[in-house]
Amino acid sequence: MKLSDDVRAALRLFAFYLANGTLDADILPSTLTYLDVLGEASALEQIFAIWANVLELDSTGKVTNAQQASRRSAQYVRSLIDNSFVVEPPLEDWELELAL
Repeated sequence: MKLSDDVRAALRLFAFYLANGTLDADILPSTLTYLDVLGEASALEQIFAIWANVLELDSTGKVTNAQQASRRSAQYVRSLIDNSFVVEPPLEDWELELAL
C-alpha cells in the first residue's frame, strides 16, 4: 500500500514550509531564523518524526490534522532556537519517538 495523495500532499507542504522558513508564523515569526538548525541531521530527523507521529488519517487515508502536526513540529523547532520558549502542552514520548 502506498501513501495516499492527501498524505503525500501534506508531507510536501510541510517540507516546503519548513525549508522555506515559514512553518508556523504564530510560533515561528519571520523575526526568528531557524533554518540553521535544519543543517543538523538529528534536529531534522526529530522534526519529521514529530510531524509523522502526530499526523492522523481517516479510514480513507485522508489527513485530518495536518495543521496540528505542523504546529507541534514548529513548537519543537522554536524550543531549539529559543531557550525561553515553553512547549505547551509538553511534547510526549510518543510524539518524539523515532521509527526504527
